[in-house]
Amino acid sequence: MSTPEARPTLRRSIGSLGFFSLAFGSMIGIGWVTAMGGWLTHAGPVGAILGFALGGTLMVFIGLCYAELTPMLPVAGGEVAYAYRASGTGKAFFFGWFLAFGYLSVSAFEAISIGLILSYMLPWIDVWPLYQIGGATVYASHLALALVFTGAITWVNYIGVRWAAGLQILLTGSFVLVTLIFIVAGLTGGDLTHVDPAFAAVGTAGILGGIAAVFVTAPFWYVGFDTIAQGAEEAKVDLPPRRLGGLILLSIAGATFFYLILILAVAMTGPWEAIVDGRLPTAEAFGAAFGSPLLVNLVLLAALIGLFTSWNGFFLAGTRVLFALGRGKMVPEWLGTTHPRFGTPSNAILLAGVVTFLGAMLGRGAMLSFVDVGSFCIAVAFFGVAHSTLRLRKTAPELSRPYRPPGGQIVPRVALAGAFFILAVMLVPGSGATLGWPLEWMILLSFSLLGALFWRLGAPLRARTSWAERDRLVLGDAGGRAEAIDSAP
Repeated sequence: MSTPEARPTLRRSIGSLGFFSLAFGSMIGIGWVTAMGGWLTHAGPVGAILGFALGGTLMVFIGLCYAELTPMLPVAGGEVAYAYRASGTGKAFFFGWFLAFGYLSVSAFEAISIGLILSYMLPWIDVWPLYQIGGATVYASHLALALVFTGAITWVNYIGVRWAAGLQILLTGSFVLVTLIFIVAGLTGGDLTHVDPAFAAVGTAGILGGIAAVFVTAPFWYVGFDTIAQGAEEAKVDLPPRRLGGLILLSIAGATFFYLILILAVAMTGPWEAIVDGRLPTAEAFGAAFGSPLLVNLVLLAALIGLFTSWNGFFLAGTRVLFALGRGKMVPEWLGTTHPRFGTPSNAILLAGVVTFLGAMLGRGAMLSFVDVGSFCIAVAFFGVAHSTLRLRKTAPELSRPYRPPGGQIVPRVALAGAFFILAVMLVPGSGATLGWPLEWMILLSFSLLGALFWRLGAPLRARTSWAERDRLVLGDAGGRAEAIDSAP
C-alpha cells in the first residue's frame, strides 16, 4: 500500500492584530478617493450613506456565516473548503474560482490606481501614451509604475506571510492616524447645509435606484473581512479559533463606520455637486473647502496607504484560494505547492502577480469595470458561503463550531437572499446596475474561459485522486470525513 504524499502546509505566524489589520486594511482601500464621485452621482450624500449602511448590514449577516465556518474549518482558501465539505469538488472549484478573480480584480484596480494617484500629485508622469480603453489613455509610465509595485507586492508575499502581515499592521495603523485628521477637519469645519440636496435624483424610483446602485457594489467595497478566512490556516498556534469569528465582525463594523463618516465629512466640506466630476473628488473637496495643501496631501497620503493595505490583503487572500484549489487537486497541482524555504504558495503568488499586471494594462478606463465585475464575482462567493452554512448545519452538525452566531437559520438565509439580490440586479437589463457591455462582460467572459481551461487541465488529476485523499488535502484534520459527493459541474 503506497504512502500518501505529504500535504503542503503554510507557516503559522499571523496573530490577532495581524488578522484585524489584514481585514480592515483590505476593506478601506482607495475607493473612497477614486470612486467618491460615482457614489455621489448615483445616490447623493444621504443616498450613498444609506447604500453603504445597507451594504454593511448585509455584510454583517454574511460575516456571521464566515464567523461560524472559519474557526470550524480553519484551512487556507476558506470558501473552497466550505463548499467542498458541503457540496463536493465541482462547487468548491466554482465558488473558489469566482472568489479568486474577485480578489484579483481588486488587485488590478489597485495596480491601476497607483498611476492615477501619483499622476494627480505629479502630473508630469503622464507620458508616452500607448492606447485608449473606455475613453481613457493608457500611458507607458503608468504601466511601468504598475509593474514595479506589482512586483514589490508579489515579492513581499513570496518571501513570507510574516513580512506581509507585519507590513499590513504598520500600514493600517498609519492609515487610521492620517485619515482621522482630515475627517475631523471635515466634520468640525464643514457645514451640514452642504449635504443638500440629500439625493442625486428626485422621486421615489430615482432615489431607490440610486441607493441600489451603491448597494450592489457593496461586495467590492466591503470585501476584505473574508481575508481572515483565507489566512486562517496561518494563525499562530496560541490564537483561539473562536477569536477569528469575532475579528471578522469587528472589521466589518470598523469599515462600515469609516465609510459612513467619511461620506458625511466630504459632503459637509462644500456643495458636493461641484466635485463629482473631479479626478479625485475626495481630495478636491478638502482642497476647495479649506484651501489647505496640507489637507489635500494628507488625503493623498492616506489614499496611497489605503491602496497598499488593500492591495497587500487581497493579493494574499487571492493566492490562498488558488493554492487551496491546487492543493486539493481540482486544478493543476503546481498551484498547490509551497516554497521549500519561505513556506509560501509561491506558484500561486507568481500567477496572481501576472494576472494583476495584465489587468492593469486595461488602464483607468477599466477601473469601474473591475469594480462591477469584482462585485459580481465576490457576490457569487458570498452566495456560496451562505449556501454552505445552511447545508453544513444539516449534513455536518457534528463538526465543532467554536463560534455560534445568534439568529439561527435567519442569518444564512438573509445572507443568501442578499447575495442573490445583488447578482440578480447586476444581470437584469435596465436595473441601473447591470454589467456593462462590452468591457465588463468581456472581462467576466475572459475570466470564465480561463477557469474552464484550468478545470479542463485538472481533469486527469481529479480522475486519479480519490475523494478520501482529496478530503485529506482540502480539509486536513479540520473537517473529518466528507460525503462521497465528488461531483463535477
